[in-house]
Amino acid sequence: MTVERPNADLIDSAAEHFGFTLDADSRAEFVGLVDGALGSYDVVDALYAEAAPSTPVRGHEFPPVDRNPLGAWYVTTSIAAESPSGPLAGLRVAIKDNVAVAGVPMMNGSLALEGFLPSRDATVVTRLIGAGATVSGKAVCEDLCFSGSSFTPATGPVRNPWNPAREAGGSSGGSAALVANGDVDLAIGGDQGGSIRIPASFCGVVGHKPTFGLVPYTGAFPIERTIDHLGPIARTVADAARMLSVIAGRDGNDPRQPEGLEVGDYVSSLAAGVEGLRIGVVAEGFGHEVSQAEVEEVVRAAVARFGEAGAVVESVSIPWHRNAFHVWNVIATDGGAYQMLDGNGYGLNAEGLYDPEQMAYFAKQRVTHADELSETVKLVALCGHHGVKTLGGASYGKARNLVPTARAAYDAALARYDVLVMPTLPYVASELPAPDVDRATYVTKALGMIANTAPFDVTGHPALSVPAGLVDGLPAGMMIVGKRFDDATVLRVGHTFEQIRGEFPSPTSASRRLARV
Repeated sequence: MTVERPNADLIDSAAEHFGFTLDADSRAEFVGLVDGALGSYDVVDALYAEAAPSTPVRGHEFPPVDRNPLGAWYVTTSIAAESPSGPLAGLRVAIKDNVAVAGVPMMNGSLALEGFLPSRDATVVTRLIGAGATVSGKAVCEDLCFSGSSFTPATGPVRNPWNPAREAGGSSGGSAALVANGDVDLAIGGDQGGSIRIPASFCGVVGHKPTFGLVPYTGAFPIERTIDHLGPIARTVADAARMLSVIAGRDGNDPRQPEGLEVGDYVSSLAAGVEGLRIGVVAEGFGHEVSQAEVEEVVRAAVARFGEAGAVVESVSIPWHRNAFHVWNVIATDGGAYQMLDGNGYGLNAEGLYDPEQMAYFAKQRVTHADELSETVKLVALCGHHGVKTLGGASYGKARNLVPTARAAYDAALARYDVLVMPTLPYVASELPAPDVDRATYVTKALGMIANTAPFDVTGHPALSVPAGLVDGLPAGMMIVGKRFDDATVLRVGHTFEQIRGEFPSPTSASRRLARV
């Protein structure tokens, strides 16, 4: 087996990219020299082929519309251990479709990956099956996961089970909609700018973005390795804690995870309550330009309940909260263009387990289907290319250098308070846009809700969204943020609020919901 060789035209194109000036003789000579250098590539190809896993055969189905009314399923399956047992035995789980399930089609919401069949399970999938869960299928996500709304998947919009005319949130919209609708008990979500917490808030379920590096990202399609997270979506905080206990911990294949990582006990401390805890209400998490007053009222009322349970509740100002979004924006844009697009998902220059088959498949498909990518992905591509090529990546470097300052601002507040709280999102789920919506509205609709969620993807702090109440019959979420690797306290506070609040309502019956479409 030999890898593809460049001809003189391709050598000329490469030279132009790097600013070299080559005459015809030089081009011809480099064709031969490059051919020799590629001999090592041939050897690596042969060695890899001997060790590469074979793709298992696993039954799956693309459900028809009448069995997929919310557009939340990409493909359905029933994958479990031979004799399921463990802490998640008997529970159904949906896997976000940017996470590999071997032998099951993976699309990542995009025509740029449609038709790809992974050969390996992601680490979280292996752990869930090992804990007794049944993988019920893959949940639809946004086109390459770059949207906070739920209208950019190539398969069509994901609808909110509370009102199918409205967005479910993104990019883990299918995961949250399926949990809220009762189709599954648990779901895996991914979060680079809020994509677990956004749909959890819009759909009225629990979504936990763990501390960065706590859960291995191995086997999930990356956007930018410094902000990639996987985590649980569930009906209750207790279920999210059980799920986190299963999927957390080093796997030895993800460079995002620190050496010596210790996994906490996320379940046993849930019932400890909040008496004596200090809770800081972040002033800058309220009053955004797009904030809905009713949402802020619901969240403030929810926070006040902590005081009734014995916690100390105080307002705290963190001016850097408003700056942190801009730091995230540069990292997600330049880093996403550089790694996810030009780097075909995985990029280079990092240790860890790669998926070379996925990289090769995506490299061809994303060019073939470039015009069909979402407008948000195109914006990232064009702005990020400018940032990397014209600006030399300097803005990315500046943003990365500012991350410790942003992190320290939250850490300073968390030195005084056990957790910080604010609205997860500034508003409740809005109506899905028309297919012919103008581009500016499209982008605003897709990304206009992430001011509170995105900062914690760059700082790495754990952040949990819990339903705080209803606004005009739609859920509003409260976000609880804690010290890095103190996910247990974040979950404990969220669980306590659930006990104070009482059982949160579920969406109305399917027939009534669908009648409103």
